[in-house]
Amino acid sequence: MTIDIVAVRAAIGRLALAMERDFELLNKADGALGDGDLGVTMTRGMRAISEKAEDLPEDLGQALLACAQAFTKSSGSSYGTLLATGIMAIAKQVKGETEVGADRVPELVALARDQMQARGKAELGGKTVLDSLDAVAGATAALSDPAEVADAAARAVTEALEAFRDRKATVGRARIFGEKSVGLDDPGMLAMERIVKALADREG
Repeated sequence: MTIDIVAVRAAIGRLALAMERDFELLNKADGALGDGDLGVTMTRGMRAISEKAEDLPEDLGQALLACAQAFTKSSGSSYGTLLATGIMAIAKQVKGETEVGADRVPELVALARDQMQARGKAELGGKTVLDSLDAVAGATAALSDPAEVADAAARAVTEALEAFRDRKATVGRARIFGEKSVGLDDPGMLAMERIVKALADREG
């Protein structure tokens, strides 16, 4: 099984539904450590991408670039900008390809992580979305079976969220809250958990 434009469209549909469902959850988490509009950012972004889903080209690079551009236009938030940066990094890597195997997931996730890290000027271990992506890249390394990759990614992103929950945020807006961030989920990590589980079709 490979990832092609049909799979991408299906994933967009799952992700759009998940963001609508988790609208209040993400806003509430973001309200504790940020502006309280992460749910707004994600639902707007996915609505914008969904509107373009059926017209996306078979070239995965061009398709993902269109998704990143649509997301960026829908929101000027820092999280939205970071996500778009990651998507564009993957888009550049798969330009000209109409399908990629599940074995490419760790490579592409790591690429997105690195570009997002460079854009956000953040370090791993700071209790941010970068730590979620790092966990996914590590957990899926050397795996090629689609089901195993999906299971490992979903498990890793949840474990990362739980592992960092009781740590103090040292990067990004949440660092302003210092000790108050201990015991709270980082909004970006929570959103990425929801994103990865929807993309992997491993909800629940």
